[in-house]
Amino acid sequence: MTQQSSSPSVWFRLPPGFHDIGPGDAASLDAFAEALGSPAAQEDLSRLVDGLEGLAAHDVVHTALGFHPEAPVGVTTSLFSLAIRPIGQPNPQLAVARTALAIARSTLWTSSVSKFIEVPSALPCCLVAGTISVPGIEHHLFQARVATVHPNGSHLLILDLTSASTQYADAYTDIIEAVAHTLAFADPEASAPTAAGSSRILEALL
Repeated sequence: MTQQSSSPSVWFRLPPGFHDIGPGDAASLDAFAEALGSPAAQEDLSRLVDGLEGLAAHDVVHTALGFHPEAPVGVTTSLFSLAIRPIGQPNPQLAVARTALAIARSTLWTSSVSKFIEVPSALPCCLVAGTISVPGIEHHLFQARVATVHPNGSHLLILDLTSASTQYADAYTDIIEAVAHTLAFADPEASAPTAAGSSRILEALL
């Protein structure tokens, strides 16, 4: 669930391996880096916290780090974020289309694909995914972004998943699309069914 009181409530489900993180976790991250005894790790985590603080200026209300095992040994990482922004015009479908078009036209993309996806809410929803080239970073990054709207008609939702592991682009695309399918705008626990249903997120991770 989103935490900022100024934003409308949104519930969603992240797959196993994702851990919520925010600027308020700086002390815990510092302690973790110190325990590792690595100055490089401390520097990386410090930059991460600074970056998380900067995301608030872009209407980001939730962030999480993903850690995914990589065979034979190792871990790949990703960053998930959710931004909620006011819509500047009254047509939600047009707002989603314009937002997706603006995302796809970013000069950062080296390659991308765009498509509209159907979600349980039946609200307009568009996915843009591909590789981006960020100034100051040697290697390309993978990024998948989903744009949709809140049922109140006055807020735009942008889900973002970014990773340096471009070789897993298809898997990360499946994950962000699966997360979009879990979006809810009322507390799902209040009307949760007694029998557990299938999970699109778990399917994406298999």
